[in-house]
Amino acid sequence: MIAIRGATTVENDSAQQIRDSVKELLREMMAQNNLNNDNLVCLMFTNTTDIHSYYPAKAAREAGFYSCPLFSSLEPEIDGALKLCIRVMALAESSAPAKHVYLKGAKALRKDISQTIAIALDGPAGSGKSTVSKILGQKLNILCLDTGAMYRACALKCVKEGVSVLDEDSVSVLINDIALEVKFIGGTQKTYLDGKDVSQEIRTPEISMCASKVSALGCVRQKMVAIQREIASKTSCILDGRDIGTNVLPDANFKFYLTASPEVRAKRRMEENRQKGFDEPYEKILKDIVERDNQDKNRKIAPLTIAKDAILIDSSSMTVDEVVGFIENKIQEKI
Repeated sequence: MIAIRGATTVENDSAQQIRDSVKELLREMMAQNNLNNDNLVCLMFTNTTDIHSYYPAKAAREAGFYSCPLFSSLEPEIDGALKLCIRVMALAESSAPAKHVYLKGAKALRKDISQTIAIALDGPAGSGKSTVSKILGQKLNILCLDTGAMYRACALKCVKEGVSVLDEDSVSVLINDIALEVKFIGGTQKTYLDGKDVSQEIRTPEISMCASKVSALGCVRQKMVAIQREIASKTSCILDGRDIGTNVLPDANFKFYLTASPEVRAKRRMEENRQKGFDEPYEKILKDIVERDNQDKNRKIAPLTIAKDAILIDSSSMTVDEVVGFIENKIQEKI
């Protein structure tokens, strides 16, 4: 079962305004969440005290929502609160994440979902950026774009074609015609190279090291950044990487820099590799982590740095849930 929140406003306290607004709000909530009346368990309305000419619950009945219980009540009067506002909580049978809907003047109540926002999450290898980004994307109902996967796909293309990731001229020719697609299937990003799903293939340690080198090339970054900016301009999203807040999306609404000690990151990466079937000793992983850090921090183009307006998070002694909760709170404070 999921709980879907919604709200809208009316221009004036008239029965017709209330009927029309409630109908529009409920239909939009049903469409956004791919529901029908049989999925509804109940609808619970509240409205501000300046609305009294018609019950929102009665308006819902008239709009065809009569297959579940409906409740309606008045909100307490609060100075400075939004006027002429109708809110609803819909409980429904569904396994999909709830998509909340805020219309008209009520959009001001939830700017995080009623306006296009961009969240930049930077940090070194193994800091947990991808995991945190995926969870945040689900919680905030926004797109989670794994930028690292795009560079990994470029690295894989070089390896398959036998092109050295240090030979920028050859890489430039190869990348210029690369057939790279990012698809979102079932809420998960899939990376396609030359029409093939390479989402798992790009996660090997070999490709990880090559990705760090190939992403330092200007020709590669220019092409990938252009794609990423285009995506971020059209939809709310969270991007994680090395230079999202400093280079890719310098005007992002929210910027965070997630890090942890090399030792902690090496242990996390070792466990992650084991779950994927890669068994490497801790010492080698730690060495690779330190080497990767040096590569990322010292490359000439868009090195790994902390944006001046980014919030630093050291997750060495934090759980994933604690990191996610911290970021959520910071976002809510601003909106």
